Amino acid sequence: MPHTRPSDSFDHVTTDSQLADLVDRLAQHSFVAFDTEFVSEHTYRSQLCLMQVAAPGILAVIDTLKVPELKPFWNLLTEPNRTTVVHAGREEMGFILHAISARPSKLFDVQLAAGLVDHDYPAGYASIVRRFLNLPTNKGETRTDWRQRPLSQAQLDYALDDVRHLEKIWRKIEGKLEALGRTAWMEEEMASWQAEVEESFIRKRWRRVSGLSGLSRRELAVARELWHWRDAVAESRDMPPKRVLRDDLLVELCKRKSPDPNQISAIRGMQRSDLRHILGGLSEAIERGLALPEDECPGGEKFSAPPPQLAVLGQFMATALAGVCRQMQLAPALVGTASDMRDLLAHKLGYHAGDRDPLLASGWRAEVVGPLVDDLLSGRAALRIGDLRSHDPLVIERFESGSGTSPLPPTPPTPL
Repeated sequence: MPHTRPSDSFDHVTTDSQLADLVDRLAQHSFVAFDTEFVSEHTYRSQLCLMQVAAPGILAVIDTLKVPELKPFWNLLTEPNRTTVVHAGREEMGFILHAISARPSKLFDVQLAAGLVDHDYPAGYASIVRRFLNLPTNKGETRTDWRQRPLSQAQLDYALDDVRHLEKIWRKIEGKLEALGRTAWMEEEMASWQAEVEESFIRKRWRRVSGLSGLSRRELAVARELWHWRDAVAESRDMPPKRVLRDDLLVELCKRKSPDPNQISAIRGMQRSDLRHILGGLSEAIERGLALPEDECPGGEKFSAPPPQLAVLGQFMATALAGVCRQMQLAPALVGTASDMRDLLAHKLGYHAGDRDPLLASGWRAEVVGPLVDDLLSGRAALRIGDLRSHDPLVIERFESGSGTSPLPPTPPTPL
């Protein structure tokens, strides 16, 4: 049974020996729940400031500023047959990947799991605690600077609340997944989610720069070189990349396509005290982008432009899908967006949809989306307005195979 502890009973780990003892005790259990407090505004990578851990009979906070070497704990999570329970664990995944380049052996993210059994995604921790356990949560200390010491009792209580209920939530949602036959969906989702997070932390994602839309291939080549230069400088200085060079300035440099230091320094926003220290690097990065052979410039993929009505169809299909998801106790936002639906339609209609299958065309999402999309596109089903006073006023009307227009007499319209 889930274990509960008094709010004032916990271990405060501030030494290596205390951490070793905690890890030894955690090793006796088949699962570990943990959460972190970090600050990301001032450094290249998020700065881990505090870790909260829970297991049967164990509730602890680890002061990671006093005990920065956490490999014994990270290695514990990779041991076979141990489940690691988190909520919105992207940063937690980043910390373990950076520390030991390995994943937890079995990860269960309650935020993702909640989206597979309920309508809301992504749901905050407090919302999940209220919905699944009907319990209040600590709402204070949301603006805490977790780098400051000493931490007050109120701050520690707030941090501990983030793990205090994770076991109960995990077991409650796991039961719902089993009842709905979606345990395999959860395993599939966790595997793909971890792969995506791992790729985002390891692979350089230069295309995430805002404002690249509409740039020519040559300008994109300059953008890529500038991004790599900026990322290297940010890591060496341990500062956020956008503090080295803002996205809008990076894009402006791409459009001007000039490595001339005078042209660079004339751009509004480049009048800064450290300009002389970075001007040479900026100029060299732009030169590399300009010198790249044309066939090596990014963005040269050939594809057929999708018809303009695809946007209308995508929005229409996304509306139908949202209704089906609500009926299935499934969060529409977790299944996919209107953009994902447009990608699927482009794929089905023979237009270019990238080098990977659309999100909605594989795995458990294909089970949910495929029959609906195929029936609507083929005319075997239609979307119409039903009861205006209903919570879901849209209904799908199914038709006999081959009739095209006649609804099945024995089967009434199914509310979405």
